[in-house]
Amino acid sequence: MEAVAFCPAHITGFFKAHLVDNEDGLQNLGSMGAGFSIKQGVTTKVKIEKKDNQKSNFKITTYGYQSDKTDVSEYVLNEFLKLGEFSTKFFDIQHDISIPVGYGLGSSSAVALSLSFALDQALGTKLDKTMIGQIAHNAEINCKTGLGDVLASFHGGFEIRDKPGAPGIGHVEKIVTDKISIIMICFSPISTNKFIKERLSQINGLGGKMVNKLLESKNYEHFQDMSLEFAKYVDVMTPRMQKLVDELLKNNIKCGIALFGETVFSMIPQQNESKVLKILQKYADGIIIKSELDDDGARILNN
Repeated sequence: MEAVAFCPAHITGFFKAHLVDNEDGLQNLGSMGAGFSIKQGVTTKVKIEKKDNQKSNFKITTYGYQSDKTDVSEYVLNEFLKLGEFSTKFFDIQHDISIPVGYGLGSSSAVALSLSFALDQALGTKLDKTMIGQIAHNAEINCKTGLGDVLASFHGGFEIRDKPGAPGIGHVEKIVTDKISIIMICFSPISTNKFIKERLSQINGLGGKMVNKLLESKNYEHFQDMSLEFAKYVDVMTPRMQKLVDELLKNNIKCGIALFGETVFSMIPQQNESKVLKILQKYADGIIIKSELDDDGARILNN
């Protein structure tokens, strides 16, 4: 038994965290905010074999960009193991990560969600799609690797999350745009976990107001302006990022900041691609990614 699933990377431009402890469980926690999913992400293959003499009942292998932890994958697997008697099974899990890890591109949620879809298919558990998403969301919240990326990348596209929570509980308003290109440069990683702990009170006031503003305008250029304002307000702008942002703005190119990473993105009409790339290529210490919106969200690939 095997299955392959894909989840797009997701970039958040601003957000408001919702982390009040309650009795209703992890699926009600998360964030409001706005962001977009791109064509690159995580492809996960699950092969289920008969367990022989292995001490463990699973193996996790990562290809492409490397993650330093497997706790999110293990959480998702353990949730699926509760759904049946699988003690004689060995799970060979392979994550192919096509985006840098820790740069604000939602890699952990893409790992969790692609694995959740692949396990459901390979095991034949036939869970409702929202339940598949809830397992991945709970993994992210439990492991403190993110807040709203699972809900967003579950749906895909350019979106406003106007109600926090897991798929089926949180709510997303998808925004239709003309065909645009997305170009970004990733300089260095930032710990989401550390940032959420230290800056939460600062973040929430402004993030909530921005959600309401964007729900009115539904404009990707306004979104980028808000993202820059948010990044400056919560003090994540490094001198290197500021220098690039200033150069882009001087050339009349809108841009925003991915949370949380030292990553600058620009959502632009396709005819402006070469202009943006020419500027980004001056920064030899960054990883440049060129993409488009992924409007489909997380999905099985081998049906």
